Amino acid sequence: MTKPDDTIRVLIPLNVRKKNGRPKILPPADYRPSEDQAQDPHILRAIGRAWGWRRRMEAGEFATIQELAEAVGLAERHVSRQLRLANLAPEALKRLTCGREASAVSLYDLSLMVGEDWSYQLRTTFGLIK
Repeated sequence: MTKPDDTIRVLIPLNVRKKNGRPKILPPADYRPSEDQAQDPHILRAIGRAWGWRRRMEAGEFATIQELAEAVGLAERHVSRQLRLANLAPEALKRLTCGREASAVSLYDLSLMVGEDWSYQLRTTFGLIK
């Protein structure tokens, strides 16, 4: 039998907020994710969408970006910008999706640099410009 003096209390500073009617547990403000979680989920999701859309267009499911945008329920401009991510440099794609390196640029900037040289994309994406 344990005595009241033997009790150990563990306090975990978490906040609970409702999001979309469901409780969501938020980490403490000073929480830093570990380095193995350096991938940005927004960038991963956008790259996955871009490749999926590209495959659907190459399969002939959609003839234009406008048709694709209407089918997925997004603005044509947004779909066009996101679709560019399927043309990123292969090494940049590999490091963004399979590696544990965080991008030094935003998703918007990443979509704008697609037309640049592959070595420039690598240097800019991972902050190697000196």
